[in-house]
Amino acid sequence: MRHFKHPSIETDKFNWQVIKLLWPFLLEYKYRVGFALACLVLTKVASVYLPFILKHIVDILDKSKDLNSNTSALIVPFGLVAAYGLVRLTTVIFAELRDTLFARVTERAIRRIGLQVFRHLHQLDLDFHLNRQTGGLSRDIDRGISGISFLMRFMIFNIIPTLFEITMVISILLVNYGIWFALITLTSVIVYVLYSIKATQWRTRYVRAANKADSSSNTRAIDSLINYETVKYFTNEDHEAKGYDQQLTEWETAKLQNRLSLFTLNGGQALIISLAMTAMLALAAYQVAHQKMTLGDFVLVNAFMMQLFIPLNFLGFVYREMKGSLANIENFFGLLQKEPKVTDVANAPALHINTGEVVFDNISFYYQAQRPILKNVSFTIPAGKKVAIVGESGSGKSTLVKLLFRFYDVTEGVIYIDQQAINQLTQLSLRQNIGIVPQDTVLFNDTLFENIRYGRPQASDDEVHTAIELAYLTKFVQSLPDGVNTVVGERGLKLSGGEKQRVAIARTILKNPAILVFDEATSSLDSRSEQAILSAIDNVSKNHTSLVIAHRLSTITNADNIIVLHQGEIIEQGNHQQLLNNQSHYFKMWQIQQLSE
Repeated sequence: MRHFKHPSIETDKFNWQVIKLLWPFLLEYKYRVGFALACLVLTKVASVYLPFILKHIVDILDKSKDLNSNTSALIVPFGLVAAYGLVRLTTVIFAELRDTLFARVTERAIRRIGLQVFRHLHQLDLDFHLNRQTGGLSRDIDRGISGISFLMRFMIFNIIPTLFEITMVISILLVNYGIWFALITLTSVIVYVLYSIKATQWRTRYVRAANKADSSSNTRAIDSLINYETVKYFTNEDHEAKGYDQQLTEWETAKLQNRLSLFTLNGGQALIISLAMTAMLALAAYQVAHQKMTLGDFVLVNAFMMQLFIPLNFLGFVYREMKGSLANIENFFGLLQKEPKVTDVANAPALHINTGEVVFDNISFYYQAQRPILKNVSFTIPAGKKVAIVGESGSGKSTLVKLLFRFYDVTEGVIYIDQQAINQLTQLSLRQNIGIVPQDTVLFNDTLFENIRYGRPQASDDEVHTAIELAYLTKFVQSLPDGVNTVVGERGLKLSGGEKQRVAIARTILKNPAILVFDEATSSLDSRSEQAILSAIDNVSKNHTSLVIAHRLSTITNADNIIVLHQGEIIEQGNHQQLLNNQSHYFKMWQIQQLSE
């Protein structure tokens, strides 16, 4: 059973970071935000005025005993009814205008924050991406961006205006109807808000648990589908379904707990609202019965309470959703807070290629201190020469490539390119000048042509076709029904291993870097294809500094220098004939491979 871990971060720690993240986007459109807030204030003022119109309508109707015979008495109430309709329309128009003005701010913020996270993920080191879980990561980003959108809209347009409206209503009740009406309203609001905060904080754990279960089940599904062929090879469809169902069971349980906690919260809020409105209406009815208030005043108080508790009830929803949004963006902020282990030094210069000489100077490296991978490795790849690295699996061959690309920094020693220490250069310029044909080529779910153009996105169509020819891909392309427009499938699954490696070679040819790396570039090819590719590699490698990681010794017999690694150390080096004459480790490897072919 595969287990998917999910990071957990306390929500409250990030409250101020949310504001800090959103504030620049609000300032960028400060005039637009200002107009939106002005519309918001006008909307609330108009909505608070509505109950007064209702009061006047009721009072006039109550005092008029002979409306059918008195035409003039009809004009005033119907005029007020028309005014009521106009004011209500005004509140809707101002609200729509407010939303329209602020929509640009929200959408631009989402776009920029999404891009910021995307760029940040590409800046993180290889170690992070080797340990990531794609499905859960994708879900965290989606929920995080949605949560930020919710916070931007509702924090500004619901919490702030609701508090403004509460202040206005309490002030009006205090001035016009006395302290008891204001006190009941204020007390109910305080009790409602405190209860909502406490209950929401209590149930946030269930929101977080539901999100964790959701991400885990999604990760499980994506992981299984990506490895579709492996599932089929081992006929483990039922095993995968059971594992996925177990994740869904955890999600179901978490969602049920979430729903029950929501019921508790909503029930408590409803009780507070009911008690407050009952108390207010009872007091108003008493005042009307003793002729201290008019019937219109009773309607006004009722309208105020209805009008106040609708947004207040919505405020409870908004607060719940805000806390939920903060729970949703926990891992989103966690991604932004992750620092890459490999970084550029301050004011790092770009790599300047003169000849392309590469020097590994006393390199040592380990992932874990108790398990060294490379030990005091030193060698030089002269400009324009080909150096091959051979050795058993786990001897550190591919690690040298990762260190050259600075996917990891060396533990000890320095790597130089044209006497420039690569850890003092920008990573961008370093990788721009190195091309690689990897052992396992992963392609994008796009056309064959665009996958090759990925080596240099700005390349012309003619340059891409030239790279196809030099990589001996022409006949293969011509055999495809859609030619270069053939879609290769996710991760290039529609192509064979050898075809994918030819695409990788074409990419590298198109990139045309000063330094070339071939990481077992012919390991997936048959003997005939291997010879064709080796010829292409030889042509491409002319006048280029080349590092070749090889398993098949027959592919590197023409290398200028062959380095034999054993358990992370260089045990011998020389050209092919010199190493055979030594009759040592390389000689034994050569004999074993000759006998097996």
